[in-house]
Amino acid sequence: MENVTFQVKGMSCGHCVKAVERGLGQLEGVEKVTVQLDAGTVEVAYKGDQVTIDQMKAAIDDQGYDVVE
Repeated sequence: MENVTFQVKGMSCGHCVKAVERGLGQLEGVEKVTVQLDAGTVEVAYKGDQVTIDQMKAAIDDQGYDVVE
């Protein structure tokens, strides 16, 4: 199991949290998603042999939020 933390812009409410959790949760290999709304971070526990960082970034982007590089 691997972990990554993304800095995400645009999240402001509970709906945002649910959208990001849902988008990432649909990816095979994502085991756990923890959104810290106040900090603007998204922590993901995942299986590196099943999902890539780029796929996770795209899933966040698809929900309408920006991953800060």
